[in-house]
Amino acid sequence: MVDFTNRRAVVDMAGNSSRKGAVRTSKKGSSTGSGGNNKNRLAGKGPTPKAEDRPYHAAAKRKKAAAKDTRPRTPRVKSERPKGGGELVAGRNAVVEALRAGVPSIELIVARSIDVDDRITESLQLALSQHLPIREVHRAEVEGLSGSSQGILLAIKPYQYSSFEEIMLRASEPKLIVALDGVTDPRNLGAVIRSAAAFGADGVVMTERRAAAMTASAWKSSAGAASRLQVAQVTNLARTIDAAKKDGCFVIGLDGDSDQTLGEMKLAKESIMIVVGSEGKGLSRLVREKCDLVISIPMRASTESLNASVATSIALFWVDEQRRK
Repeated sequence: MVDFTNRRAVVDMAGNSSRKGAVRTSKKGSSTGSGGNNKNRLAGKGPTPKAEDRPYHAAAKRKKAAAKDTRPRTPRVKSERPKGGGELVAGRNAVVEALRAGVPSIELIVARSIDVDDRITESLQLALSQHLPIREVHRAEVEGLSGSSQGILLAIKPYQYSSFEEIMLRASEPKLIVALDGVTDPRNLGAVIRSAAAFGADGVVMTERRAAAMTASAWKSSAGAASRLQVAQVTNLARTIDAAKKDGCFVIGLDGDSDQTLGEMKLAKESIMIVVGSEGKGLSRLVREKCDLVISIPMRASTESLNASVATSIALFWVDEQRRK
């Protein structure tokens, strides 16, 4: 029988730190347990919600923002190239220079919200004065068409070439034709056309492949002469030379290595075709063999050379001077 008279009753109840094991001791010191009061916190709360259902998750914020944006979405329209299949001139300097030169164009394309400077202002004024359509598009569409980030394009018209037969038919007597054997620089091409028009040539003939074409650069270099002089593309220059010979032309080739000089040529008053070689290689072997005469332009310094357009200009000037006598 237990005597409870002089002993304090001990009641086991939750949180009673006097019971055995209620106080745990560790290196950090003594700590008292909860007595089971927090056991409900260990109960499972179900599967983890999806990311878009968690209020503070980025996916939930995107979902909320998308729900608020009820504006109808307009499908992006890809910018179309101008009809006609012409060249696209890109860049502020190139566009304003082409418009100044009067290059035949289809339309001016300008990006929205473009930073306006003097070149843009002048381009717009020139386009209006030339009654040229102006189309405004998104900047990304301009870049997609040309790769340029300057926000302006000029679509030029494809050049309308003549045929060799048309040149010969309209040529005056004695005929004067210029043929280019693989000239690849469009600026040289434009300069040749300009000189040919200045000295009374009937037309310019060039090859279709591996040669410059009538691009915007050639137009600008010709200073408008390309619209007044007939220019033809041929598939085979050697056959064209044969055709010129049948029509009564003497074929004169220009080559810096020739021993005969321009001043020794006695055929200036005859119908002639002057053939100019490429910038690097000069006359090709077959074309050189087809020439009736190959001449050079004498120079004081033997180490110097002339490019195709300059050599053509000198030869045409000399022929024109001989014909005036």
